[in-house]
Amino acid sequence: MEETILNIFLVIENNKVTDIAAKEYSHKGSDDEKIEFLKTMAKVDFETAEHFGAPANKLGKFMSYRKFHKLEKRGLHYRLFESIFFHYGLGDAPLVCVTPVVDGKVLSE
Repeated sequence: MEETILNIFLVIENNKVTDIAAKEYSHKGSDDEKIEFLKTMAKVDFETAEHFGAPANKLGKFMSYRKFHKLEKRGLHYRLFESIFFHYGLGDAPLVCVTPVVDGKVLSE
């Protein structure tokens, strides 16, 4: 089935989540095939991904990667992507591949 899928990039600098970016595709195949496709495109996609910024607290400080990881373990990290899902007209849980970009290096393997 063809559906809209996203490569999402979590930009981490000095252990802080400083940006979130995304690249959209319309793709056919099984979920596993779609994830493999997104993984193979990650390094190229980051160069052309649309940037959405990262959440910051009242003092303008970015979330630590450790805090993001805690959210991820509890399945709550998708809340950080809701504005991206809305931007692309997607539902609450589209198929995505989240790739960290640590200090400028795309970690897609």
